[in-house]
Amino acid sequence: MDFTLDETQSELRALAADLLGREAATERIEAHEAGGAPYDAGLWRSLAQAGLLGACLPEEAGGAGLGPVEMAVLLREAGAHVAPAPLLASLVAALTVARHGSPEQRAALAPLAEGRAVLTAALRGPGRDLGAAPTVTARLAGGRDPAGDPGVAPTATARPGGDGWVLTGRAGTVPYAAQASAILVPAATEEGVGLFLVAPGAADLRPVRVSTGEPAATLTLRDSPGEPVGAPDGRAAEGLRLLALAGIVAVASGVLAGALALTTEHVRNRRQFGRALAEFQAVTVQIADVYIAARTLDVAMWSGVWRLAEGMDAEADTDLSVAALTVTDAALAALHTCQHLHGGIGLDVAYPLHRHFAWGKHHAHLLGGVEARLDAIGALLS
Repeated sequence: MDFTLDETQSELRALAADLLGREAATERIEAHEAGGAPYDAGLWRSLAQAGLLGACLPEEAGGAGLGPVEMAVLLREAGAHVAPAPLLASLVAALTVARHGSPEQRAALAPLAEGRAVLTAALRGPGRDLGAAPTVTARLAGGRDPAGDPGVAPTATARPGGDGWVLTGRAGTVPYAAQASAILVPAATEEGVGLFLVAPGAADLRPVRVSTGEPAATLTLRDSPGEPVGAPDGRAAEGLRLLALAGIVAVASGVLAGALALTTEHVRNRRQFGRALAEFQAVTVQIADVYIAARTLDVAMWSGVWRLAEGMDAEADTDLSVAALTVTDAALAALHTCQHLHGGIGLDVAYPLHRHFAWGKHHAHLLGGVEARLDAIGALLS
């Protein structure tokens, strides 16, 4: 299989790398962290002005109509630069709406392309990994609750017409929930699993701290109105799961690539006993292990997103699950190696490597850990 990016994808990567290299430089990130804003609004506007936020959005929203491979290109660069912007959450949610939403919902993505909005999704329920069933129940307004109480007692209401949906339940940690204009929430219905757009103001949000420093919140829904995305037949929710899996492993791939670049530069220039660290065989062996982990992750990730773009969802699920296992296992070990090769400064928050480590740990956590990924692969093979 040829993993070479085509001309459009290569230009997209070059543009993203150049912009993020300037707008997400270490000095800019440090200034953002000191300011306490939820994300770098200037960076977000720059991404929009460059057309990067709209690259994967439909044309009716002012986008370029590109797909999962291009999403992965952008997210990998965001991971490599540990860019403080809601790119993962927004692109995954937007591409899901673009694939499964109505024409009106697709057109409503225009503010995101212009950098005036943020989207997000409830990817995990409490105590569940990315592949688990939803923990939120939904019912037709005015109808009965078909799936029971997932943890919050429903308060049944009747509304004339019965043409809307209300959601009751809880969703786990949702990134940028308070900053988003809408949250995609999977929910069980009597017809199957549906996907709904919920306004943050319609839910109770409890702020949660995550290791990356990004804002997040848990959601409690009590008869909260939701706008369905597609039919409640499981396809939209499954589409969200696969795109989220692709997005997370793409970010993790970039995180490891960025950590490898920092470490390679360090061992090339750092001298001990009159020699560069890179001249010691023990160091070169460890760097080689990091490179192998990075390449392993890349192969599985690019294979998965290509199959996803081609509509080969079952095959994509397998490849992305292998990539996810690599994120939680070999890639995480490789990040430990990068820290080790830096010595004491690898743990210093004044040195940029600590952000890569925090991002790597966080995204491995999103995937549920090694055992969860092995279970997912086992289920696919069986």
